[in-house]
Amino acid sequence: MKNTTAGAPTDRAEGCDRLGPMAIHPDLLEILACPVCKTPVEVVKDGAGLRCGQCRRVYPVRDDIPIMLPEEATVEA
Repeated sequence: MKNTTAGAPTDRAEGCDRLGPMAIHPDLLEILACPVCKTPVEVVKDGAGLRCGQCRRVYPVRDDIPIMLPEEATVEA
């Protein structure tokens, strides 16, 4: 019997491809919010972090894990 699903991409893999080098799944990105002001975050242009549009904090992403701690964030000018 032939396996027709071998090698077929999954929804998870397709979602991660859209984000470029950072492998944060879109479902996770959808629920992440700034711990300071509770505003949703977005991926920064270079993919190295997650930015809050309201308080302008950028939370780093290390080894594909978002570090959502206020003391680890930098504040954009």
